[in-house]
Amino acid sequence: MTKEPTLLRLIASQILCLFMLIIPNFGYGQNAPVVVELFSSQGCSSCPPADEYLAELAQQRDIIALGWHVDYWDYIGWADSFAHPAFTERQKAYARALDERMIYTPQFIINGVESSFGGQRAEVASVIQKYAQLPPGAELSIRRMGSSYEITLQNAYYAGPYDVHLVGVSTLETVDIHSGENAGRQVDYANIVTEWHKLGLWDGLWPTTFETGVLGPGRYVVLVQYQDNGEIVIADWVN
Repeated sequence: MTKEPTLLRLIASQILCLFMLIIPNFGYGQNAPVVVELFSSQGCSSCPPADEYLAELAQQRDIIALGWHVDYWDYIGWADSFAHPAFTERQKAYARALDERMIYTPQFIINGVESSFGGQRAEVASVIQKYAQLPPGAELSIRRMGSSYEITLQNAYYAGPYDVHLVGVSTLETVDIHSGENAGRQVDYANIVTEWHKLGLWDGLWPTTFETGVLGPGRYVVLVQYQDNGEIVIADWVN
């Protein structure tokens, strides 16, 4: 998935803004929330400032911040209590999709299409601001059905296929780190990913409904992402 569709949506959003200036009550919807993913590790000495920044971003209503903890630093003296091999594989998939030769921490991925080193706050903020201008790339509605939820997708800006991800998070955890590069530090982590699976595949052509099944504790977010770690075109909190 290339960045051309993203560029087209940026152009479209500028045209919409022009129409809104000319006809203020035309009724266009709000821009899509920006999805900011941080790949981090409790055993990485460069990560705490990025973790702190993610916690700040998590407080903003127009940003969906997700902390994915990887396991490839566990050997250096401290095993990350949130890490999972599947999260490392997600980062590797991004590296392939973005044509990057290596993976590292801390790394921010914005809307699935741009990456930035976690220590460069100004750069990350600039990329977030750019994607905050985008209108949603599809329509997403969520309806509670007893102990589960229905996710309905329709009116994609361009055809799929899209992976529909369900991601569970713990909103806040404090960890005392006793060994490794961050020995002696107490670090607060926000929106730590604890669960991740795919609800299915959407072609982007027809309205389609997915069911979450019974959810566990914590909050959940749905991500609609072009297949093979492409652009995230729409996302929202389920609960």
